[in-house]
Amino acid sequence: MKLSLGIGMMNAAGAFETPMEVVKRADELGYDTVWTAETYASDAMTPLAFIAAQTKRIRLGTAVAQIDARTPANLAMCAQTIDALAGGGRMVLGIGFSGPQIVEGWLGRPWGKPTYRLRDIIAILRKIWAREYVEHHGREIELPYKGPGSIGLGKPLKNIMYPMAPIPIYVGAGTPLNLKVTGECADGLLGLHLVPSMVKPVVRHIEEGLALRTDGVTLKDFEIKGSVKVAITDDVRGAIDAAKPHIALYTGGMGAKSINFHKNAMAERGFPEAAERLQELFLAGRREEAIKAVPDEYVEQEALIGPPARIKERWAAWRDSGMTMVSFSARDVETVELMAKVAAA
Repeated sequence: MKLSLGIGMMNAAGAFETPMEVVKRADELGYDTVWTAETYASDAMTPLAFIAAQTKRIRLGTAVAQIDARTPANLAMCAQTIDALAGGGRMVLGIGFSGPQIVEGWLGRPWGKPTYRLRDIIAILRKIWAREYVEHHGREIELPYKGPGSIGLGKPLKNIMYPMAPIPIYVGAGTPLNLKVTGECADGLLGLHLVPSMVKPVVRHIEEGLALRTDGVTLKDFEIKGSVKVAITDDVRGAIDAAKPHIALYTGGMGAKSINFHKNAMAERGFPEAAERLQELFLAGRREEAIKAVPDEYVEQEALIGPPARIKERWAAWRDSGMTMVSFSARDVETVELMAKVAAA
């Protein structure tokens, strides 16, 4: 089981902040990867260059870089540039799509058919890093571009930079179709709300995609990453309650009423009635009631909360789940050090 570190790029006051003391300690302790993210604040790519300059070996991953924020070529260029700055072999490109409210409302792109777009983008990334002349005629993306506004002068081009090392492509996915496409096209999965009880059904969908491959990749070659929240505390009740506002926001209001991946994840994990009620309350402006409607058990499924002994006991389910990597968010060295000890025990 590989340990990795997810870092939010804003502090409690909403200001940009990179917790470098924490990242450096994770690097020293042998953590596999540090992951950045993006929504509609800081981007996921730039901080990795900053981190690369101050660390030695830890891999640099995006979880996730939004596929609608950049063209496929720009995604490839950003990733290979960061990898070159880091000395080669450290970059992991995690990609995925946000909901239609962000895609159309913030990024100014049509929602379209994101699963087809994902497939197109991965194919183009592979061609770019193989230094082929890139020509692609997909369901969502065509290169050279020949659509509205084109003057017809585009031609297939080849990456003029020699990538220093292969760059793995991981996909943030949760629906059965996207999991299958991830298994078919990518090198790893960044599980959306993936907890130990959900690994087996997720793996079944991944294996459906793996069965379609012709490159010899099997499940043993494939990374499956989950994420767990860690809170070292003697006040278990207080920590559970403190986690609920964030869950209520994402499950109840992060997305449109008809398309909310976080709400769907709560339902799939065994809480369909709570998911419906929570969204109903949140969208009606009854946020305090929505927060109280978050089930304690749901919080505990995706968190390690309590004193060190309780965290160690509950870690066993994650260790034995079938995931190959687990990440957690931390802004303090104590948590990074404790999880290193727990995982090594």
